[in-house]
Amino acid sequence: MTRKSESKLRAGAYASSVGAALLLAACLGVEVAQAQAIMRTPTISVPSRTPTISPSVAARAVSIDRGPRTMTTARTPSPRMGPAAPVLPYARYSPNLYPSCTAPYRDADGECLAQPNAGGDGTGKSGKKSASKGRGNNTPVALNQRIFAGEFVAEIDGALSVAEADQLARRHGLARIASENFPLIGATFGLFRITDGRPAETVRREFAADGSVRSVQPNFRYVLQDQKSSVPTEGDPAQYVLARLRLPQAHTLAHGANVTVAVIDSGIDAKHPELANSIADNFDALGSADGPHIHGTGIAGAIVAHARLMGSAPEARIIAIRAFGGTTGGAESSSYIVLRSLNYAAEHGAQIVNMSFAGPKDAVIERAIAATAARGLVLIAAAGNAGAKSPPLYPAANPNVIAVSATDQQDKLFTASNRGNYIALAAPGVDIFLPAPEGKYQMTSGTSFSAAYVSGVAALLLERNYALKPEALRMTLAKTARDLGSPGRDDLFGDGEADAFAAVMAVPANSATPVAAASGTTKREDGQPRRDEPGIRAIEQPSLSSTDDKSTISQADRPARR
Repeated sequence: MTRKSESKLRAGAYASSVGAALLLAACLGVEVAQAQAIMRTPTISVPSRTPTISPSVAARAVSIDRGPRTMTTARTPSPRMGPAAPVLPYARYSPNLYPSCTAPYRDADGECLAQPNAGGDGTGKSGKKSASKGRGNNTPVALNQRIFAGEFVAEIDGALSVAEADQLARRHGLARIASENFPLIGATFGLFRITDGRPAETVRREFAADGSVRSVQPNFRYVLQDQKSSVPTEGDPAQYVLARLRLPQAHTLAHGANVTVAVIDSGIDAKHPELANSIADNFDALGSADGPHIHGTGIAGAIVAHARLMGSAPEARIIAIRAFGGTTGGAESSSYIVLRSLNYAAEHGAQIVNMSFAGPKDAVIERAIAATAARGLVLIAAAGNAGAKSPPLYPAANPNVIAVSATDQQDKLFTASNRGNYIALAAPGVDIFLPAPEGKYQMTSGTSFSAAYVSGVAALLLERNYALKPEALRMTLAKTARDLGSPGRDDLFGDGEADAFAAVMAVPANSATPVAAASGTTKREDGQPRRDEPGIRAIEQPSLSSTDDKSTISQADRPARR
């Protein structure tokens, strides 16, 4: 009995304590819930963002310790707030103007279509739609970054006077910003801007239906393809690019004399000692009064530098065409301005056109490039700095253009370099020393400079044989390139890294037709012997592709193969 009594007493005490605890919890329920929220680690679904480096600045690898974070209260994240981005020295981030996308979301030309995952951050990650927030598809914002809002480039009746062109514009609520005839493509184009605030698509349809209008398209945006890694500095640093391209050996045979290269870029500092007596002509397609720009000066230096530094064609002549505005930081251009620039280059004796910029596929520029190529000019462009997930960028992806990707000092692909079956060649483009305005120098990176070096190598070939046709020149560069990566042609390096000495040797001097000077191969199986004594490949057929093409992207993702 005593044990039973003790058990009952213990059970009663336990029940009382439990009841008291439950009563206390019921009374203080709100406070308990808040405490749990404070202690719980919140789960916030935020897509990871890979920052796209601005075309004007590249980031160095920096280790940052953010330290522990202490959460003091639970907050609902604002829909306008994104994840905090670290601030790195010498780095500035901006949205990718050319959003990445996968094959099902591309059209036949490789352009991204409207889709949930094209948020303009270059990640290609899916963005889930939220019905309650009214958010989700960010594509319209990304696409708007690719054009100048409210502007159109239109082909109009060439018989219209200036007054009639203005009257045409006013009928459709537009202002004519500029118009002129372009002999390159045998057409008159105008730049028009919406003045009455109507939707762009409505205005475009109405304008295109006018009998005096032949075609209408957006005024697309183009950006330079450099990624500056430091501020301009004084000095005389070593240039690893000389050894990689074997330029000293090539310069025993040619220097680019009497060859004219049009550089469509930002302003060039013609007074820089590296560029002395190299600028044969200037044309400002913007009609601006801006001074020299760091990008254009560097591009010209990669081609013709001849003081402390050495360009790939130190005796070539430069037509300096300013198509990108600004004197500091980033610079951009448009469809209409690039059209003016190409027209000037073709009309003023350029033999090579260097285009170290990139943008979307553009019908007007595609037409101008086709006409420029038909005149026998060699067209060379930067592959782009939008990375592995980027769709093809133009003009590099145009079949008439030699697209150049970038490599570093270890012959590795530049991380930001575009990939694709349209890549023709690779050339050094990482940590490149070049001239900068005001007599200074810069260390910079980007496919921009890879393209410029190849433009200089092309000038060496034309000095060697002035009658060399663009397709034969392209084949010479491809057949003599030094293979990188796994054996054979690929989507990273194309046919390999340009070899200036082997290419010049493959073109006999004072001959109208390049022929084979010796047998050999440029591929990996005999790569080491070529470093000592370059083999010269026979130029057999007009193709950049080899039988062991090792393309890694799906057929659906391809632009038209060259």
